[in-house]
Formats: sequence, C-alpha cells, structure tokens
Amino acid sequence: MTTNGGPDGTVKRRGCACSKEDFLPEESFQSWGNYVTAMKQTGPRFINRVTTRSLDSTELNEVKEQSGHEMKKTLNWWDLMWFGIGAVIGAGIFVYIGLEAKSSAGPAVVLSYVVSGISAMLSVFCYTEFAVEIPVAGGSFAYLRVELGDFMAFIAAGNILLEYVIGGAAVARSWTSYFATLLNHKPEDFRIIVHSLPDDYGHLDPVAVGITMIICVLAVKSTKGSSRFNYIASIIHMVVILFIIVAGLTKANLKNYSSFAPFGARGVFKASSVLFFAYVGFDAVSTMAEETKNPGRDIPIGLVASMVITTVAYCLLAITLCLMQPYYEVDVDAPYSVAFSAVGMDWAKYIVAAGALKGMTTVLLVGAVGQARYLTHIARTHMVPPWLANVNEKTGTPVNATIVMLVATAIIAFFTNLKILSNLLSISTLFIFSLVAVALLVRRYYVTDITTTTNRNKLVLCLVLIISSSITNVVYWALDTSSWIAYAVSVPVWFLGTLGLRVFVPQAREPKLWGSPLVPWLPSASIAINIFLLGSIDGMSFVRFGGWTGFLLIYYVFFGLHASYDTAKEVGQKIENAKVDGV
Repeated sequence: MTTNGGPDGTVKRRGCACSKEDFLPEESFQSWGNYVTAMKQTGPRFINRVTTRSLDSTELNEVKEQSGHEMKKTLNWWDLMWFGIGAVIGAGIFVYIGLEAKSSAGPAVVLSYVVSGISAMLSVFCYTEFAVEIPVAGGSFAYLRVELGDFMAFIAAGNILLEYVIGGAAVARSWTSYFATLLNHKPEDFRIIVHSLPDDYGHLDPVAVGITMIICVLAVKSTKGSSRFNYIASIIHMVVILFIIVAGLTKANLKNYSSFAPFGARGVFKASSVLFFAYVGFDAVSTMAEETKNPGRDIPIGLVASMVITTVAYCLLAITLCLMQPYYEVDVDAPYSVAFSAVGMDWAKYIVAAGALKGMTTVLLVGAVGQARYLTHIARTHMVPPWLANVNEKTGTPVNATIVMLVATAIIAFFTNLKILSNLLSISTLFIFSLVAVALLVRRYYVTDITTTTNRNKLVLCLVLIISSSITNVVYWALDTSSWIAYAVSVPVWFLGTLGLRVFVPQAREPKLWGSPLVPWLPSASIAINIFLLGSIDGMSFVRFGGWTGFLLIYYVFFGLHASYDTAKEVGQKIENAKVDGV
C-alpha cells in the first residue's frame, strides 16, 4: 500500500485502502489473547457502560475529533425548514393514506393524521432542546448517551439505523409506483416477480435500487448542494400539493363523508400508528445541528415551522382525497392519481405523479444525509467500526457512512413489501421518540453531584408511574375490550406521576439557549402517546423488532461493548491528562 506524508505530518493513504486499524483499532482486538481477556471482563464492562453517562462537552469535543475533519457549517433556518419539509412529505401522504383510508380509518383518516401530528410535534420540541444544547451529528444517539448511558444509546442507535434503512427502502419502492403511473404503467410492470420467494419478498424492484444509488451520489457531494436541490424540489412539491387541494376540492362530494368513521375509534388509532411514518424524517434535521451556523436560533425555527406546515398540508390532503372518492374505492398504490381519473380529470394524474416523485426524491435525499450523520457519530464512539466516522476533507461529508447506509437501503428496497416496511419502521420510531422524551425529563431533573439522592429517587418513582401507566393503557387497548375501568385508574396514575415531577422534584438544570415548553407535561404526554400508538401495530412487526434487538445485543456483547469501553477509557485518559497539563 502506498502512503505519503500530509502537510501536518500525518500519514495519508491513497485511494480507498483500508487496514484492520480502520475497523478494530481498540486494545481488546489487537490479539486473540486480548480479546479473550476482554470477553472474561464482559460483566464488569457491561455494568460500566450501563451506568456511565457521557458529557455534553465530551460529545462536542473529544467524540467529534474522532472524524479527523470538521463538517462544514453552511446551514441556516431556511435550509433546515425545507430539509424538514423535504424529509417528511413523501410516501406518508402519497401512498399510505390510500392504504389506511381504505382498510383502517375511512374519511376519519384526517383524525389519524392529527393524532400522529400531535405526537410528532411533542417529539419535535423534545428533539429541539437537545439539538440546540448538543449540536452534533449523532442526533438522538448523542442525546441518549448523555442522559441514559451508553447501553441504552446503543440499543436506540441500532433501531435508529433500522428506521432509516427501512424508511428509505419504503420510499424507494413507493417511488417506483408513482414512476409507473407517470409512464401509464402499473407498478408491477417495473418489478421482477420471483415465485420461488415468499410473496412479501418476491417482488424485486430494480428501479428502487437505481434511485437510491442516484441519491447516494448527491448526498456525498455536498451538504449545502443537497440543501439547494432539496428546497427547490420542495417548493415545486408544495405547489403540486396546493394544486391537488384546490383542484380536488372542486370535485368534492359531501356524500363521501356520510360514513365518516366506518371502522370506529380503533381504526383511527390503528391508522395513526402506521401514518406516524408520514412524520418520520424531522429527526434527520436534528443530525444537521453540527453543520448549522446558529443552532440556538436556526434549529427551533426550522424544525417547528416545518412540522406545522407539514401537519396542515397532510390534513388538507386527507380531507380532499376522501371528498373526491368514497373511501372504499380509494386506490392503495397511487390514491390521488386514481382519484383524479375517477372524477374525469385524468390529465391531473401526471401532475400528481410528478409531484409525488419530487416529494419522495427529497425524502430519500434528506434521509440519506441524516442517516449518514447518525452512523458517523455512532462510529466516533467505536460502537461500530471507526472507518465509518471518517469525514471527507474535500466535501466535508461522511462519504463512507453514506455509501454503506444507502447500499443497505437498496438491498432492502429490492426485496421487501411496503406493508412490512411501514409497520416495522413505526415501531422503531415510536420506541426512539419515547426514549428521547424520557431523556429530556432526566436532563431537566437529574444532574450528577447536584441532584440529591432523595430527589433522584422521586424522579425514578415518577418516571415509573408515567411509563407503567402508559404501558397499561396500550395493553388494555390491545386487548380490544369495551370496558373503561383500567383507563379510569391508569390515566390518573399518569397524571399524578407527571404532577409529582412538577411539584416535588426541583429542576436541576435550565436550558442555556432554548428549552422545550411545559416541562414535565409535554415530554410526559409524548411518552404516553408514543407508547399508546405502539399498541395498534400488528404482532409480527413486534416479533421482527424483537429479532433485530436480539441481534443488536449479540453484536454488542461480542464487539460493540469492548470497542466502546476501550475508546471511552482512552478519551477519559486524554481529558485527565489535559486537566493535569492545565489545558
């Protein structure tokens, strides 16, 4: 392998050459003897990682340094707002609304979007406080490391990566559906049917792979360039949405609303749990905090504005669709295109299809940017190979992480059915958003060496009451009983747990720049709603979720635990040396 010295004396490799040091540089993996010794210490190391919390300063300095080069600060609130809109409005409205209106909620699907939107907005406030206080690429992974410890952060990290891969795959397959509509074809015309594979995995989608590869090239080039492409495409997309609403309402028929909620309240919440997918993407914006010029101003404006615009657009689009066509006639694959054809505006389906393609392209792009930054920060802690943490000196982007994540996305998109993807995605997302809300409460009410033991115990008790009452609600809902007795107990318990935090536990920390309002009520409500929506997801999705989490635990015990333990030990030693030297 040929090397040459850099201007700062460092050694640079030419090309894409890699060595073992890029993947397993830690002390525990330097020899088989070291690895065996590390495995014998698994118990104590595991306890250390569970109980040890990172620091804001560590995430902002020592962990960031693992990437070698800084990411370029080029984004402002305008960029973040359009990234938020571009990240969210895509398959969630152009595909899933048809599926859920027809089979779960009927015209009341608009209420499903409201419920999901409220849940997402509560999570936005939780995310925003963290993103302002800890503006790093790791997003929720970094937030959880600081407040809930290394182990919980890793479990969340694995599900974050799953969320992005599955979300990207779902959107890529939806892209194929609207591309087919634009060319006057059915989606299956562009897919390869393999009868020897199970039906949910046998509709191979080469178009989804192709669009994913194109997005990969855009994402590795430049974050600012991606931002320009995104907001231009998103503005065009918003014009198309406005056209759908105005043109669609001219063909509205109020008789289609005569049976507003044919599947009852249960159908509304069942649809909400799936349509939460429609709001997934805003968390990707929080990963761009490291590249934001003024996080304290730009992140709150960008995130909140994008979520408000998105929620209003979703509700108006849902109303329009179900006024144009009876819910039982809504097409599952391309609802708006077929609806316009049904009311005699066949030409409009091409505008809809073009708008949907633009929307889903921006969702893929923002997802690609966000997921690479998550993986980069995770790799900085060495929970995954540090080779993935490298930031390209020329582009200022994490090229390795971007390519790896999008290759995984393309593989899943090639094989997997949309319904499987959406349910599994919703579980991962709701789980992570619940953890971030818990982390915000911990951040506000517990600071090491400041919070007394008594107040810490009060905090733990209140959190147990909030979480257990929320779980009771969802279990009772899943049992499909008409009785309200359990709710009469669990809802007051949730209220008392939250009130207990407000009255009996003093806040140990105030936000420095921007804080989530109505603490503890807002994060507590976020926990309750997110957990409640989990109860409407089918059992097989939980089995798949459990299988993935089991795989993460196995990986953690054999690799991630020891790599992150060695790295944390090394970083801690550097900090101590700096203190001794007076730096």
